[in-house]
Amino acid sequence: MPSSLSPFLHMIHVLSLLVLSCMIYSGCAQGPPSPGYYPSSKISPVSFNQGFKNLWGPQHQRIDQGSLTIWLDTSSGSGFKSLHSYKSGYFGAAIKLQPGYTAGVITSLYLSNNQDHPGNHDEIDIEFLGTTPDKPYVLQTNVYIRGSGDVNIVGREMRFHLWFDPTQDFHNYGILWKPTELIFFVDDVPVRRYPRKSEATYPTRPMYVYGSIWDASAWATEGGKYKADYKYQPFIGRYKNFKLQGCTSESSASCRPPSGSPSGFGSLSPQQFRAMQWVQNNYMVYNYCHDPRRDHNLIPEC
Repeated sequence: MPSSLSPFLHMIHVLSLLVLSCMIYSGCAQGPPSPGYYPSSKISPVSFNQGFKNLWGPQHQRIDQGSLTIWLDTSSGSGFKSLHSYKSGYFGAAIKLQPGYTAGVITSLYLSNNQDHPGNHDEIDIEFLGTTPDKPYVLQTNVYIRGSGDVNIVGREMRFHLWFDPTQDFHNYGILWKPTELIFFVDDVPVRRYPRKSEATYPTRPMYVYGSIWDASAWATEGGKYKADYKYQPFIGRYKNFKLQGCTSESSASCRPPSGSPSGFGSLSPQQFRAMQWVQNNYMVYNYCHDPRRDHNLIPEC
């Protein structure tokens, strides 16, 4: 090969890697329009020990300089749980995901009352569905009402790709749970709003806040096509900047959750709605309401 071609071929290789990176993580795309309001900035962070305790896999959990690391290997995953249960509030954390092959692995932040109501519980999920190196992570948001993990579960999944690489740095993810609506945030950009349309389709019972990393090979990545491969272990999730502000189970009836929008707006502001619409137009990859395979008698809110 002529030596004069070597720099040219090297440049082509570098450009092809950049294009692949853009394709996988949309890193070359413009980010969402400004939401104009940043609810996580209004809430003071708490340390892990102030707000949480280990729930399982204590040997797979480490706290270092305010950052929590949990990991999954062939012996165990790990999970944590808030010290208090809540009736409403803002719950979030900055999370950094593992790059490379993570198929079958779920890293999560969610609310649930499964331990109080086994087989008939409520749940509000942020779950990162692991992936293969050539494809981006999927952020799954989900809502369960009086469901269980067996026969009567009705998921309300909306899934998104992200407009950044979530393995390169920490990003803030949050759930605002109000008596009237649920809002899911990514870096303070609302990505999903789930309004309360009826008692039957909205979670109202107190829930704890959880986080975990675990093997969900049966369904997590492309419906279970790709499984967790433990030659890539340990699979690591990193959390920091925990936000817990709301009404606990012991709070008075006058307690109100923090606002997710500027003063004067009962729900999202028009600017926040525009930002959310941009995300849903450009990065939403699944909406349960649009799935013809679903029994829409079970999801009347659609």
